[in-house]
Amino acid sequence: MIRRSPRARVAVALLALAGGLAAAPQAFAQQAFPAKPIKMIVPFPAGSATDTIARVIGASVASSIGQPVLVENKAGADGAIAGAEVVRAAPDGYTVLMATNSPMSAAPALRKVPPYDPVADFSPITDIGRYTFFIVVHPSVPATSVAELVAHAKANPGALNYATGNTTGIVSMALFASLGGIKMVHVPYKGEPQALTDLVSGRVQVMVVSAGTSVPHIRDGRLRAIAVTLDKRSPVLPDVPTIAEAGMPQFKLTSWAGVFAPAKVPRDVVERLNREFNAALGRPEVVQAMEKQAFILTGSTPEQLGGLVREQLESYKATMKAAGIEPE
Repeated sequence: MIRRSPRARVAVALLALAGGLAAAPQAFAQQAFPAKPIKMIVPFPAGSATDTIARVIGASVASSIGQPVLVENKAGADGAIAGAEVVRAAPDGYTVLMATNSPMSAAPALRKVPPYDPVADFSPITDIGRYTFFIVVHPSVPATSVAELVAHAKANPGALNYATGNTTGIVSMALFASLGGIKMVHVPYKGEPQALTDLVSGRVQVMVVSAGTSVPHIRDGRLRAIAVTLDKRSPVLPDVPTIAEAGMPQFKLTSWAGVFAPAKVPRDVVERLNREFNAALGRPEVVQAMEKQAFILTGSTPEQLGGLVREQLESYKATMKAAGIEPE
C-alpha cells in the first residue's frame, strides 16, 4: 500500500477533479444533442416541392427530439448557395441541408470550378426519397403525347418556350430536346413556383415539373401531362405513360433528395440524426403527406447516401454530355 502525504493526496484529488471537469463539457454535449433548434437549409423557394417535403419531415423530427427544426430557404445558383452555407457551418449537427441532385450533382457538374466537393465537404445523414416529375404542356400546344410534341416542335423550330425552375428541369429538357432532335427556347426561372405560374398562364408552353406542384393543375385541365420521367407509372396519374413507354427509353434521370450536414460532424451526432429522420419517414402522417406529393420515401444509412452521391455525380456528368451541356 502506497502512503501519500496530505499534500500529495490533495494534489491527486485536484488532478482527478480537473480531469473530470475537462471531460464533463464533452460528455454533456454528447448527452444533450440536440440542445437547441436545428436549422434546415432548403435550396429552393418557399412553395416548391422540396420546401414542402422539408417542412413536413422537419416538423415530424421536431416532435420527437423536442427542439424546433427551422426551415430556411436559400434559393439560387443551382442550389450552390444553400450548399455552400452548410459547408461553412459549424460541424455540430445543428445545420443540415435538405439537398437534391441540384446542389449535390448538378451544381458541381455544371461548373469547371465546382463550388465545393459534394463527397468530401459533407457528412451524409440519410437518403430521403425520389421525386416524380411529369413532362407537361400548356393546353394551347396541339400535342397529347411525346411523339406529337416532338413532331410539333420539329414543324415549328424555336416556336415553343420551355420553362425551368431547377437543374432537374434544365438537364431534363436539354436531354429531351437532344433525344428528340428539336429546338425550343429556354426560359429559366429562380424556382419552380414562378415557372409554373407562367406555364399555366401560357407565357411558356412546356416544362418538366414535379408532381407536388403540378398535379392539381393537370387534374383541373390547366396543364396536360404527356409522360412521367419514372420507370414506372405514378399512382397519382396512372393514365400518364412513362417516358420509355412514350418512345424515349434513352431518357434516364434520377431526381432524389437527402439530408446532409457539414463535413466532420461527430459520428454519434450523425447516427442520432439518421435515426430521427428515418423514424420520421415511417410515421403515418409523413407517409400520407408524401403520397400527396407523389414523393417516394426511401431512407438509408449514411454510407448508402454517400454512395448515391458519388454514383449520381458521375451519372449527371454523363447525362449532361449526352444533352450537349458544357460546364461553365
